[in-house]
Amino acid sequence: MCYINTLNKHDVKRCEVAIAGRYVPAEREQAFLDTIENPKYERDIVNGLKPFFQDKAPEDIKGFYSPEELSMLSSLHGTERDVESRMPVKMTRHFFEMAKTSKPLQRIIKASPDETLNLAGSEDPGYQMDFAPVEGMLHKYEMGLLYAVSTCSAHCRFCYREELISQKDIERQDGTVAKKGLAKIKEVTDYVRAHNEIVAANGGRHPETGREKLREVLLSGGDPMVLPNRKIGAWLAALAEAGVESIRLGTKEMSFHPNRFDDAFLSMLDAFHETYPEVGFRLMIHFNHPDEFLLRGPDGAYLENPNGSLKWHEDTLRAMEAVISRGWINVENQAPIIKGINDDSDALRVMQRALYRVGVGNHYFFCGRDIVAYRAFNVPIETAWNTLNESQKGLSGVETHARLSITHYKGKTEVVAVTNEPIPGVPGTENGVLIFKILRNALDAPDRGKVCIVGRNPDALWFDDYEDRVIFDEAGLFDYTRVDKKTIEAA
Repeated sequence: MCYINTLNKHDVKRCEVAIAGRYVPAEREQAFLDTIENPKYERDIVNGLKPFFQDKAPEDIKGFYSPEELSMLSSLHGTERDVESRMPVKMTRHFFEMAKTSKPLQRIIKASPDETLNLAGSEDPGYQMDFAPVEGMLHKYEMGLLYAVSTCSAHCRFCYREELISQKDIERQDGTVAKKGLAKIKEVTDYVRAHNEIVAANGGRHPETGREKLREVLLSGGDPMVLPNRKIGAWLAALAEAGVESIRLGTKEMSFHPNRFDDAFLSMLDAFHETYPEVGFRLMIHFNHPDEFLLRGPDGAYLENPNGSLKWHEDTLRAMEAVISRGWINVENQAPIIKGINDDSDALRVMQRALYRVGVGNHYFFCGRDIVAYRAFNVPIETAWNTLNESQKGLSGVETHARLSITHYKGKTEVVAVTNEPIPGVPGTENGVLIFKILRNALDAPDRGKVCIVGRNPDALWFDDYEDRVIFDEAGLFDYTRVDKKTIEAA
């Protein structure tokens, strides 16, 4: 209970807000928030296809789509194959400048009629909503993931969260249909505290789900870096106050608008670290192709520094060095392998080497997910493995930490190996095998480390393309039973 007449003005305000059911920053938290600068960031965005259809795009950008491409896209507008209904179109000036001479980068943000030739796919990939204890938050693994915002500075056509970005209605497990909601600070921090209190009271494990403390949270979306500094800072501080030990921020802004990493943002991070020095911070960036940050000469070759290393774009290098120079920030890159973008072992080799040289770890490469229209973007699973494997030849041991992951409903699953030779005496292995291993498993991870072996199918884009080739499946990838969300919610 609040006794208003015994509190100072700050506490009175906090008390009144708490009574109203809104989030109340602690005094230390508020002191940090009061230091944050909130400048406006001019990304110079071209939004949608309409400016191209109506010949109103900036003069130097008008030619980004050919007349033939615009005619085909315009003919689909308003039909079931409307590419903008599947995924909104958006790009920044910075990314256009990098993409205008790079076919792979154009493929990232340039709409194509091919996107809607086949709209098969899941509206809730991985049944993620089964693990949403509160709206806008996923608690599938040992960590939590937050949908902090539903847009980005530009939109990748292959986006794994196209249903969130496009604000599509999703059928939930209970049969209700609604758009995915965004996370709210009070609901999330209330959940974190309640979960961790139960865990602490039960010897370090939740009595129903078997989970340990919720100690790590990923701010995702959309891209949290489109939010103002004060909003990002509010999330960081609130999570720290709730007892979260480590925070990740997932972003592609280092590619789309590197100048977002300016003095005001970096000062906010410094103030956060000074206020909460015990909280770890990891920046998860998203480069798909080296053309997003390296410079090419007129002959198309990458420009070199005097020592032979490759030259970065000035703005991107400044932003990257500013982040990495803060030794308490860890930076890692992760990206899907997408058809026509980076299904190229030479490009992946260049990217892994160039990133690690400046201090960026190579975290995951992903096979495509089963999003709606995934057949327009996904590379066959075996092709992705061979591409990554080939790319890591010639890299040093520390440059080759990235693994190839594909997200099964059970969790992140590594594509461990693809063989060319049969296993003597084992039917179904005549053309070789593919080995999956579960890396991250829901709840208390009972199946982590278990493997599944299937006969090869060079055309397989998703797990269901191997259903008739299962040889050994201790992981249960092909005997999957959907979780009972009611049990999770009750817990």
